[in-house]
Amino acid sequence: MNIALEQAERLIEAAKKRAKSIDTKMNIAIVDGGANLVAFARMDDAWLGSVDIAIKKAKTARFFDMNSGEIGKLSQPGGSLFNIEHSNNGLISFPGGIPLKNKEGKIIGAIGVSGSTVENDHEVAKAGMEAL
Repeated sequence: MNIALEQAERLIEAAKKRAKSIDTKMNIAIVDGGANLVAFARMDDAWLGSVDIAIKKAKTARFFDMNSGEIGKLSQPGGSLFNIEHSNNGLISFPGGIPLKNKEGKIIGAIGVSGSTVENDHEVAKAGMEAL
């Protein structure tokens, strides 16, 4: 089972609401279980450079079924995944990507957010994920 468009749109709305509440402008991407883009929103005046980053954060979270920030911890020099960000046509290994699970705990996609600090990106992604 994959995340449906209607669900993805609901997650984007929740993420946008959280972004507005902390006065930031975000790019928000939702991918399905195959890491294919299902829905995307670029808030007015959000950074253009963050469009690709948001999508890659979502894909990174889905490819490895963990938060993108966890990949970052493992990919530091000397780490077991050092240089992994160069695989899969480029990964993003800092916070803002979170896997999405259904009620049974099966991963059905991921959310990726970019446009502010990584702390804010993760906070907004979490708000979107929690709307599932």
